[in-house]
Amino acid sequence: MDTEIELKFLLSDNEVPLIPGLITQFAKTVANLPAKNLKNAYFDTPSRELRSLDIGLRTRCCDDECEQTIKLAGEVVGGLHQRPEFNLPLDSARPNLLAFDASIWPHGMQIDAINENLFPIFSTNFIRRTWLIETEQGSKIEVVLDKGEITSQGRVEAISELEIELVEGQRSDLFLLADHLINLSGMRLGLYSKAARGYRLADDQPLKPNKFIGFVPLQSGITQEQAFIATMNYSIQFVQKHEQCYFDKPSLKTLKRVIDGVTLIRHSFRLFSAIVDKSSTEHLRGELKWLLSELEWVENAIHLKTYTSKRHAYYKKINNAPELAQVIDDLKDVQPTPTDIEDLFHCSRYNRLILSLTRWLVDKGWRQNWDQSALSAAQMPLSDVARQLFDRDWEELHQLLPEGKVLTKEDYLHLRERLENTLLNGNCLGELYNKEARQEFRTPWIDIVYGIYELETLAYLMQLCQGQDSDELASIQSWLQAKADFLVGAMEQSRSVSFKSFPYWR
Repeated sequence: MDTEIELKFLLSDNEVPLIPGLITQFAKTVANLPAKNLKNAYFDTPSRELRSLDIGLRTRCCDDECEQTIKLAGEVVGGLHQRPEFNLPLDSARPNLLAFDASIWPHGMQIDAINENLFPIFSTNFIRRTWLIETEQGSKIEVVLDKGEITSQGRVEAISELEIELVEGQRSDLFLLADHLINLSGMRLGLYSKAARGYRLADDQPLKPNKFIGFVPLQSGITQEQAFIATMNYSIQFVQKHEQCYFDKPSLKTLKRVIDGVTLIRHSFRLFSAIVDKSSTEHLRGELKWLLSELEWVENAIHLKTYTSKRHAYYKKINNAPELAQVIDDLKDVQPTPTDIEDLFHCSRYNRLILSLTRWLVDKGWRQNWDQSALSAAQMPLSDVARQLFDRDWEELHQLLPEGKVLTKEDYLHLRERLENTLLNGNCLGELYNKEARQEFRTPWIDIVYGIYELETLAYLMQLCQGQDSDELASIQSWLQAKADFLVGAMEQSRSVSFKSFPYWR
């Protein structure tokens, strides 16, 4: 068995000729191996039983020699892929699971039945160039450049990838090489394997953005440190997933999901401050702040797009006011283009941030300044931490939103950050509890937060109307204010309902 420890990059055609020079600059010695044409077929059952177990089965042929490979469920942290891999020679076009050692399979897996029902799902065909390098520190790293395509049932997707795999030595050298490579402007870290992309192509299920942040997957009985690791890994992958979604199909809502993922990373630093010393995240927090500043225009752009859509109730009213329509069009004209955003995701600063988060997580960088208090906090059962946190949040909400007080639009606008942080605590730790009870409790609060988003939109449109000497705009401003008053009334009803719900963590 081998365990792959590799980083994967996606690159444009313009960067391909520059790779050999960059490798030579970095390495102490470089061995340039002959290029190979690798023809691969990926197998599974009609019901995708291997895929459901996160197992990949591949045959590979090159120069009349074939092998079969099993890749078992592993771990992906940012761009770092670690998966157990088993290879055996193959003398036919069809793989044979029974040839592998029976001890490698997950408990209860029906090997015989799966083996009988295997058929090719998709194929990959690419030219692989390989360099074996040795670093100044003595580590050996394999660098492979793959150019070709994935095909399935007439559908085709291009492959243009660079993978660097640690063969021997220090993992830190792998990250140093990665840091050197991402100076190329057309390269970015890749999250998805060829197999994952191939399955999506075969099943005609393109990658789709999430509608919400979702909940961090947590196992019962875990410690606070294990929960932090799970939260960070979930957040980094959430950012990378939606970065890829944007390349596949640019949209403002997809960019908002990138923002959500970055926000969740920053939130986790605060949430787990008992074990994450502020000094260990200073550089990361600075770079995350920079990334959010690059995307700070997105929410206003969503406001403008949503409420000037022909399908929206506000469209007719706003479109009948030429002055306001012109202001909105002018604002849209100065928004970054999809090409601008793709350049951002390709830039070395962004990719160095993702790489730094990955390395910090893999190396457990928060442990550098640990004292006995942090060590004890790290080992605390998460269930104890979560209950104390949710109790404190619940008490603070009662103080911020007392049941007898009538709240105004301004009150709600000021509460956005606090309510979002409370809900994010639930996103991080809520998986410990019953799903139905959790959803019933959170729904009114989510309604309130979405109400605040709409209030902000109305306030933004009212601001655009201000300072204009126009009876039509004054009329629209009054109309927007009436909409805001009606919305506040609905939010007040949601708040009344929320306080009658039983806390799901008790």
